[in-house]
Amino acid sequence: MLCSCHILYWNVNKSRGQYILTQSPAVQSVRTGNSVTMNCKVSSNVLGNDYLAWYQQKPGGAPKLLIYRANTLQSGIPSRFSGSGSGSDFTLTISGVQTEDAGDYYLIQSRTKTSLSQTAQ
Repeated sequence: MLCSCHILYWNVNKSRGQYILTQSPAVQSVRTGNSVTMNCKVSSNVLGNDYLAWYQQKPGGAPKLLIYRANTLQSGIPSRFSGSGSGSDFTLTISGVQTEDAGDYYLIQSRTKTSLSQTAQ
């Protein structure tokens, strides 16, 4: 069975200007049990990774926090998810993809933890 992953970038803090995200491919399909890596390159360095996070969203559902501070796994999230990167290059890896991992994945950057928390609501 195939799992499709889409990736998007959202800068919560509009006042700092917009980043341009380069990522490819826009959609990835992977067989269950295999690994998938989603790479994002941001046009300007993200100043600090404290409030940089990966979210997963399934159709009709709310965004779910997976990774925060670029590489810290949120409590309750399976260890098959991992994040890495700094500056302008960030990666989300799913090792041993499961069918329930299909969905949209968002890389989100905010200046404050509060803004990041509100994003998931």
